[in-house]
Amino acid sequence: MRRALYLPPFGELAHPGVLADLAVLAEEAGLDGVFLWDHVVRPLNPGLPVCDPWIALAAMASRTGRITLGTRVTPLSRRRPQVVARQSVALDQLSGGRFVLGVGLGGDNGGELGRLGEVTAARDRAKMLDEGLDLLRRLWSGEEVHHEGPHYRVDGLRFLPPPVRRTGIRVWVAARSAKEAPLRRAARFDGLCPEVPPEELREMLAVVAEHRGGLEGFEVAAGGPPGEDPEPYREAGATWWLHQFPEVTARREVEEVVAGAAPGGAA
Repeated sequence: MRRALYLPPFGELAHPGVLADLAVLAEEAGLDGVFLWDHVVRPLNPGLPVCDPWIALAAMASRTGRITLGTRVTPLSRRRPQVVARQSVALDQLSGGRFVLGVGLGGDNGGELGRLGEVTAARDRAKMLDEGLDLLRRLWSGEEVHHEGPHYRVDGLRFLPPPVRRTGIRVWVAARSAKEAPLRRAARFDGLCPEVPPEELREMLAVVAEHRGGLEGFEVAAGGPPGEDPEPYREAGATWWLHQFPEVTARREVEEVVAGAAPGGAA
């Protein structure tokens, strides 16, 4: 099971340079990745500084050479697929193919979506997510794209360059239950970001395996607070364990977890 940090880019961590420093520490400590929350505002904590995760990931990619970097997760409904296509390929190039795009519906906590005029109905956001993901794959192909959908349009354009990896940018899809639709969506892509206990994860992966015809090459990025035992998740099928930090986290707290995760550390 690979290990990573799952960081909130808020408060003391709301600076690309700080996040890049922590990514370097994680790589030096032997961790396998760093993932960032993707939010533009925290309405329930209005005084909390927020960093753009995509800019931070670029800083992290430029200062590391091995670890996987990504979002967990990007609510695709509040972003234009063509912009995500450009930014994700740029990150993919900068990182040498180490970027992972984690996607999901997101949530309207405190009006994070609605107060910015974004779509709030979960069913509508799910439709936008599915259409956006299909369009992203086509844009990443480098081929000419013709698309006229309910939410997005591309009229005979090519997006170059393509991703570094011949198989394209990896996409991990979030799911909070064993409901059919999110798991069917995840099965079409490269991984799952589950937000469930281990016993429910087994059920989820059985559904994914049925849709995919197996789980070979499929990543499962589970997470929990520092100190939680990842073994039940590994036994349930998780391939990644993300040390998940709360919304307000001090830099020192992350550094202590990284030090404990290094060979010979306490973690």
